[in-house]
Amino acid sequence: MTALKNDRFLRALLKQPVDVTPVWMMRQAGRYLPEYRASRAKAGDFMSLCMNPEFACEVTMQPLDRYPQLDAAILFSDILTIPDAMGQGLYFETGEGPRFKKVVSTLADIEALPIPDPHKDLGYVMDAVSTIRRELNGRVPLIGFSGSPWTLATYMVEGGSSKDFRKSKAMLYENPQAMHLLLDKLAQSVTSYLNGQIMAGAQAVQIFDSWGGSLSAAAYQEFSLAYMRKIVSGLIREHEGRKVPVILFTKGGGLWLESIADAGADALGLDWTCDIGNARERVGNKVALQGNMDPTVLYANPEAIRTEVGRILASYGKGSGHVFNLGHGITPEVDPEHAGAFLRAVHELSAQYHE
Repeated sequence: MTALKNDRFLRALLKQPVDVTPVWMMRQAGRYLPEYRASRAKAGDFMSLCMNPEFACEVTMQPLDRYPQLDAAILFSDILTIPDAMGQGLYFETGEGPRFKKVVSTLADIEALPIPDPHKDLGYVMDAVSTIRRELNGRVPLIGFSGSPWTLATYMVEGGSSKDFRKSKAMLYENPQAMHLLLDKLAQSVTSYLNGQIMAGAQAVQIFDSWGGSLSAAAYQEFSLAYMRKIVSGLIREHEGRKVPVILFTKGGGLWLESIADAGADALGLDWTCDIGNARERVGNKVALQGNMDPTVLYANPEAIRTEVGRILASYGKGSGHVFNLGHGITPEVDPEHAGAFLRAVHELSAQYHE
């Protein structure tokens, strides 16, 4: 495999010295970019974009070609590929987001779910990873990812997005045996899926626990974090002669940072509701931190964006162990020029913290 020309992202995740704070954006390949919208129109729809390795590669590379400051590429895919491979029938409805043709509502439904083989059932994702890695040619590292078991379970039980997770939480409290079986199957699926991505060329992986923050403190520990811990313990942590860092990101998880830091990952993703300096004090030297600018700051002018970048860098302070990111995904209405101003500001303002 080609040697990495820029490995500061991987180095920062392992708290090794870097020259500037590395930066990437969640959803960096997405609808805010006109070139992405053109590719999606050419592909026909979102799933056609995901399931065609050439298209997935094309859109993964677009933000890197536009923004030379990006220190990582992230696989273009969707968190719901695993439930789809379990036979749930994923589709997207305009204005409604993801939907499933089948929902999971009983223990019998869950017992019937297969655990997908990443190479047979999700081969298009593995092909996309290897295609992107080849196209990157050592430019920056490639991030693979998956949804967390709890997050995937909510979509499978609700049949799509939900504001209150009433069906998922009803199952959790009324029939914990069923929910635990579903989460266990998903944890096994996520572990093999991420390991497949690593073997195909992903150099770091992130678990997106988008809906863990909807749980009570006790339920989070039992029904979300316990399964992420199980996944982390089963992941390949070294490949191609170097460590493969693991990032856990629970949106709304700021109350439980100490517990998440004990889960065995290399880094924690923070949403924008946490102060990163305070988070650093709380987790100590255990893990690196990734984040955490409010994505809506990108609607402000470039001077205001630069000010907020400077504030977050100062809050984290000196030393490695910080990967700059947004506290959630970039939104479709953001001006691409503002995203560029954000990325430039991170590199320009962070050098002083790495002397």
